[in-house]
Amino acid sequence: MTDQGQINEENLTRLVGLFYGRVRADPDLGPIFNDAIADWPEHLAHLTDFWHSVMLTSGRFKGRPMMKHLMHRARIRPEHFDRWLALWAEATNEIMTPEAAAALQFKARQIGESFKLGLFYRPEDDDPALR
Repeated sequence: MTDQGQINEENLTRLVGLFYGRVRADPDLGPIFNDAIADWPEHLAHLTDFWHSVMLTSGRFKGRPMMKHLMHRARIRPEHFDRWLALWAEATNEIMTPEAAAALQFKARQIGESFKLGLFYRPEDDDPALR
């Protein structure tokens, strides 16, 4: 039996399902995600593997998430990450213990910052000599 609200297979599966259900219904994020994902059950399983690998260092996830996001860069805006993180915080707070929710939220912020840098940062924006 698993501990309620801890980071484990059962709770990560519940979390990913709840969270992406909200993402799909969100007026800003939903259209982007729904247009990009053809097979939601398969994608949710893949995302569960991702979070399992990130939080439990299981190595189950095999993929290149940055490349997938780069394919949709024209539709993604920096503010979408803020909305994504807000929905993530709601879902993690609802399902997980406070400690587990905080750990998941911390990791999501790190991942989000990495994705924003990969998608939007251009050195020439900071250095006039590079323009």
